Amino acid sequence: MSIEVALYDGRPQGGRRGGPAMLHLSTCHGGGLAEALAEHARPSDHRLGRIDPYGDTLFNEQDAGAAFEEATALLARCTSEAQRAAVRDLRNLLAHCAATPGSWLCLLGD
Repeated sequence: MSIEVALYDGRPQGGRRGGPAMLHLSTCHGGGLAEALAEHARPSDHRLGRIDPYGDTLFNEQDAGAAFEEATALLARCTSEAQRAAVRDLRNLLAHCAATPGSWLCLLGD
C-alpha cells in the first residue's frame, strides 16, 4: 500500500483537460506515509484520520492548515525513519498548500 501526494494550484478536475496545474508530486515516501497513518493516526486526528489509503482524499488550503498541526503530532509518534521522512514530506506539502490561496492537496491511495 502506498499514498502519493499531489499539490495543485486549484481543485483537481478528475483528469479533465484544462484543469488546474500540478505544482508538486511526491511519490518517494508513499509506503512510509501509508504505514505511519495506519499505525499512528488517531480517530481524533480529524483530517488525517479521513485519508483513504485506497482512494483519493482532497484537502483545500483551510484543511491543509488544520492538518499541519495533526501531522506535527503524528511525526512525534512515528517509530521509523521511513515514517518520519514521509510525515515530514507531508507536513511540507500541507504548509505549502495552506500558504497558497486556492491550492488543493490530493492524497492518492492505491
